[in-house]
Order: sequence, then structure tokens, then C-alpha cells
Amino acid sequence: MKYSNLIRYGFTDRFAQEATIYEGLFPARITEQHRDLYRAVSEMGELQAGVSGNFIYRANDNSDFPAVGDWVMVDRTDDSAGNAVIHHILRRKSVFERKAAGTANNVQIVAANIDTVFLCMSLNADFNLRRLERYLSIAWNSMATPVIVLTKSDLCRDLDQKLAQLSKVSLGTDVVVCSSKEEDGYEAVRAYVQEGKTIAFIGSSGVGKSTLINRLAGTDLMETAGIREDDDKGRHTTSHRQLILLPGGGIVIDTPGMRELQLESADFSRAFEDVEELAEECRYSDCSHTSEPGCAVRKAIEDGTLPEERLENYRKLRKEAGYEGLNSRQLEQKKIESMFGSKGEMKQVMRHIKNKNKR
Repeated sequence: MKYSNLIRYGFTDRFAQEATIYEGLFPARITEQHRDLYRAVSEMGELQAGVSGNFIYRANDNSDFPAVGDWVMVDRTDDSAGNAVIHHILRRKSVFERKAAGTANNVQIVAANIDTVFLCMSLNADFNLRRLERYLSIAWNSMATPVIVLTKSDLCRDLDQKLAQLSKVSLGTDVVVCSSKEEDGYEAVRAYVQEGKTIAFIGSSGVGKSTLINRLAGTDLMETAGIREDDDKGRHTTSHRQLILLPGGGIVIDTPGMRELQLESADFSRAFEDVEELAEECRYSDCSHTSEPGCAVRKAIEDGTLPEERLENYRKLRKEAGYEGLNSRQLEQKKIESMFGSKGEMKQVMRHIKNKNKR
């Protein structure tokens, strides 16, 4: 079966191969979620869908349910005879997740199967390096490639100073500066948009995500709102996550503004590469970086090459993610569970694919 329409939405050979496991079902991609109902796109077009009773029975928590960007297997390719039924989620190649607000252990999938995640931060009162470190830790862990997008440069009077501060935390991550008021202010972002590739915009409310998406789409797809004059903060515009096919190729996922992003899992080896490399040079392997002799981290802070606030945030985020005291094998297991539910489930899917290829 050919999937010319789905290929435009990012359907690759990897997903097509796994889809062959489920006979009698059809692949579709989740474009919107509204409580227990989903909008999806199949080879024949858009449809509305809900999960099966067996699906609900198998689910352990919210992360086991479909999210915007997921590829799922449904029982029909249109909803002319009623809503489609979702029976399975294909393995996610990337997942941007956070700990759900107000819960102890529940996980919320922000977006799935993304190639590039734009971490948007405006160059006004929203500029916050500690929050960006948090976003980068989650983004690198998602398996997508993060890009820092600094918006509203027309409102910034100390751009060079902010870029100098940012260089201490970006660590090789691409940084794009743009202005929503300038006609060409989005061109640097457009360079990352490719046919069949999915990008997601993550950031606080009012930083200009919807404006950038409208520029990329060439039309006003998304509702926008300016900055409140009383506190220089953005106003909430996007009310739910949605996946949009851009007319020039490429797929974009917009998300509601998130000023706070609680960690469920994170990749500190990429987001805090400088801190962890310094820690390896400490005299003691279990150095706490407080008062031990021969501490390379404290020396870097004293030399002014490492901001102490960065070390404190590193400690805070590791503790929040529950990574303190875990060895490398335990950290790897935690990441596998985040991506696949469990190592057993991952092996089961891979075994299915291997057996299918032998036939």
C-alpha cells in the first residue's frame, strides 16, 4: 500500500515497517487532542477517533495514550461511518514530555515524533537562563534536536549582552534571533523546515510562537496576542496542541504556553556538558563540589568560567528528575522506560519486526 499522503506528514519506512505487524489496521497521525477524542490524518484524509476499550485496559498512565504527533493504528481510513478506533501506538522515535502538573508521578506527553524542537524565549522579561537550562535538559532527552529561538529582538536594547550570557548555557545548540515585526524575521527559522520533518514550538505564552507559525504558513492559522503592558509578559493564545502541515512542506506542532516545565526525565550530559566534564576532573569521584580539595568545578566557579547559578540549577534539576545516586546503567534504564514503557516492550516490538522481515 502506498502512503503518498502520509509521507507528507512524516511517515517513514521505519513506521511503515512496524505498521505491517498489525493486519487489518491502518496508520494515521494524531493532529489534535480534545479530552478523550482525537483528530488524526490517514491516507484518505482527516478523521475523528477514540481509543479502544482494550487500549484503555492496557494503559498504565497518561503517557501510554496517544499524543499529538503520534503514529497510531486505526480500524478505518475515514469516519463516514462513525469515529475511527485507535488500537495501537507505533514506537515513538522522540518524545518531549513533562511531569503533569498537580500529580506526583503522572507524565504528560507534550509532543511525539519530532525532529527539531524550537525552544522559544523572548528577549524581554521572559528571558531566563535557568528556565532555558531546564528546557534544554528535557529537549536533549527527547531524542529531538533542540534549537534556541530568541524572539522579539526589536524590544531588546542589550542583545549582545544577552547573547554573551546565553553562550554559557547553549553549548553548541543553534541559536536563532528573530523579530516578529520584521518581514524577514522568521527566515532563520524557515531554514530548519524540511519536507516530511516535524518541528515543535515550546515556550511560555506570548513569546511569539503562533506568530512564527503564521509566517511559516503564509497565512493566519494561529490566533496571536501581544504582550501585556503592565508586566511585560505574554498572554495565553494557543489553547491546545495541534499538528499542522505547512504549504511549502514540513510539519509543525504548536503547544500552549508553558512557563513552568516539571522534569520527568532529562539529559544532563548534553544540557550541562561543561559541568559534567569538569566533575570528571575532580580529585574525588564522589565530589559534592562544595568544599573538597581538588574540586575542578569549584575552581571554575572561582575563576569565573562557570557561573555558580548554573551549578546550583544543575543540582536542583538532577534532584527533581530523581537522578541523584543513580549509576549509568540505571540512568539508561530510566530513559528506555521513558521512551518505550519498558525494555521488554521494546524487545517485543523489535522481535515482531525481525520475524516479519524473515517471511
